[in-house]
Amino acid sequence: MTASNAPIIQVRDLTVGYDHHVILQNVAFEVRAGEVFCILGGSGCGKSTLLKHMIGLHQPMTGSILVDGTDIVTATGEERRALLGRIGVAYQNGALFGSMTLIENICLVLEEFTSLPRGAMETIARMKMKVVGLQEAGHRMPSELSGGMRKRAAIARAMALDPKIVFLDEPSAGLDPITAAQLDDLIVELSRTLKITFVIVTHELPSIFTVADRVIMLDKERKTIIAAGRPQDLRDRSDDPWVRQFFNRQSSGEAV
Repeated sequence: MTASNAPIIQVRDLTVGYDHHVILQNVAFEVRAGEVFCILGGSGCGKSTLLKHMIGLHQPMTGSILVDGTDIVTATGEERRALLGRIGVAYQNGALFGSMTLIENICLVLEEFTSLPRGAMETIARMKMKVVGLQEAGHRMPSELSGGMRKRAAIARAMALDPKIVFLDEPSAGLDPITAAQLDDLIVELSRTLKITFVIVTHELPSIFTVADRVIMLDKERKTIIAAGRPQDLRDRSDDPWVRQFFNRQSSGEAV
């Protein structure tokens, strides 16, 4: 996994919350083009909330989020539409439409953002299915697939428009260890071969050490980033006891 030094995402002085309740404050970091970047932290620390702001689903209280040079916070109209066409998102549960085949699920994205003829859309959909190893499953319904296959299908749909950046929310959640490892290998392969930048919300340590070039760790009590860097460095050399606990999978009584 390699990445250039150029940032493709810049989060600046971000404060997010709902009503008057602040969840994260004064958050700032960059994601480099081509890297696999993970957002970590304990339950309720704001990982998924941060991701939802990064993909434009929610507006922050303050701050900016530059995605491929455009501030997703302030972008409107055609500028916002063009930006959304340059990113892909795979949600935790896959979010596939149960009444559609996998090919139809992927074509739905192409219908929204392109004017391609139906035949071309289906050709692209089949290509994306092949990339994630589901070339024989295009006409199956989501209910007919295993959990790992649904995750792969969601990634295929996220890549429908050849995005520069793909956001994944807890991709290994609910998967057995072997299937989770296979999904990790797929992410690494896509990063290397297609030069996609991945931003992943996860708390799965095996996945973190397998796929992540760099990580940030959020903390519920401090409401901000408490650690950033290579996961191996944070595990072995962090000065923060909680960070060491997390990466070494220790209870508070075991912390050193």
